[in-house]
Amino acid sequence: MDINEIRNLFPHLKTGQIYFNHAALGPWSKPLLERLELYARQRSGDKIENFKFFLRWNASAKAKLARLLNTKSSRIAWTDNVSNSLNILAQGLSWKTGDQIIINDLEFPSNVYPFLNLKKYGVEITFVKNRNGMVDLEDIEKAITPRTKLISISSVQFLTGYRANIEEIGKLCRNKGIIFCVDAIQGVGVIDTDVVKYNADFLTGGTQKWLMSMEGLAYFYISEELQEKIDQRFVGWTSVEDAWNLLDYNLALKKDADRFQNGTMNSLGVALFDAMLDIFTKYGIENIEKRILDNTNYFIEQLSDSGFEPVLKNTPESNRAGIVTIQVDNPEKIFEELERNEIHCSLRQGLIRFSPHFYNTKDEIDRTIDVLKKAAERNF
Repeated sequence: MDINEIRNLFPHLKTGQIYFNHAALGPWSKPLLERLELYARQRSGDKIENFKFFLRWNASAKAKLARLLNTKSSRIAWTDNVSNSLNILAQGLSWKTGDQIIINDLEFPSNVYPFLNLKKYGVEITFVKNRNGMVDLEDIEKAITPRTKLISISSVQFLTGYRANIEEIGKLCRNKGIIFCVDAIQGVGVIDTDVVKYNADFLTGGTQKWLMSMEGLAYFYISEELQEKIDQRFVGWTSVEDAWNLLDYNLALKKDADRFQNGTMNSLGVALFDAMLDIFTKYGIENIEKRILDNTNYFIEQLSDSGFEPVLKNTPESNRAGIVTIQVDNPEKIFEELERNEIHCSLRQGLIRFSPHFYNTKDEIDRTIDVLKKAAERNF
């Protein structure tokens, strides 16, 4: 599929709007809408009890996602959001007073509160401070002590767009016997993500942002080694090996990650996600990453040439992904002006955040720069 074919799959592009807000919520495409129509037809009469279709879509979606993560389907479980994925990890491990968890001061709260909640058990939470929007490997290493049990970090920071040196951090954790957790919600669907190269013990993300599917569906990868260390606090009827032997009541948990799926799940979300993943598998994540980085680099260059200061202006390409953030005077007014011109982005912590995807074009970036320059000249 070429990029024009891809762009024809997104109805919102016919409306003239420019959508640079994938780090918040991705738009729906024709493959997803077709699956939604099929699902609605089934549930409204064609096949009301459509469980066999769900089983097929579920297996298909996990297989496609597993290819994106370089793992096996059996290592992936569905949840409803990233916070609850991380709560499974945080509450499932055995903690002792003085155990240390290392995070950083740029994390989205989903990757903070499940760990802060462990302080009541005497767990110490260490925040590594960022340096101008970047989280440095050296600073993480300095924070490690003999009591460090877990390090959690986003592969791409939600605010600044900084792409962490995940492979190096993972290698560090592996060498020191530290559990390594990655929040990849701003990375999967953007950059080539490999749980093997990452040495990740746990990786989680959601489907509603760069993967452009539905809210209320998230996923996590868990290694076999880490799963053995988890004391599963919550179980349900689908957690067990012989789930359909309904009156047996034998609490023999499944051997794979499915054991963490306790009951009825977001079957519509899984069905839609399966359809949406075809775009990523057909176009190829390596091609998607290249186009996103091209857009990111071009955006940063044009912003810099126009007198704006992107947070990652002086950052190597290896530490960039899809997010471009700038600091401006009167950010609320600038944001409102962009919205009036049908250019959609986010206002976060007083910064304007753009997040173009691989189907976006340099013409759209140029149009955005023009609106920004005119708005800045007015200075409100």
